[in-house]
Amino acid sequence: MKFKATYDGNHDTFRVEFLIVPVGGLSFLVNHDFSPLEILWTFSIYLESVAILPQLFMISKTGEAETITTHYLFFLGLYRALYLVNWIWRYYFEGFFDLIAVVAGVVQTVLYCDFFYLYVTKVLKGKKLSLPA
Repeated sequence: MKFKATYDGNHDTFRVEFLIVPVGGLSFLVNHDFSPLEILWTFSIYLESVAILPQLFMISKTGEAETITTHYLFFLGLYRALYLVNWIWRYYFEGFFDLIAVVAGVVQTVLYCDFFYLYVTKVLKGKKLSLPA
């Protein structure tokens, strides 16, 4: 369901099947245990790591984003980056390491890196986030 007040059909051209199909296939191929719940959990972890791509695609297509959207995306990415700290902490103090979750978290954080740079250099200086022309 689309929220009509903010939906922009002219710029929303990202095809989510390009995310869902590869993530679905990967969750069947790379998982801890080939069981329905484990495959669904793995699918959710993989999908979460790339779920930001449609929003980043929209920003790159329009060339700008509203301030509230940039703050939301920054803190969403910061949450994921802090998850990396959590995994380091757990490995150091508990000896726990989940390769699937760590790799997915690193992928997601890397996808945010360019956005983080733009956020720090523009939004934190009081400017609107706009991409260089």
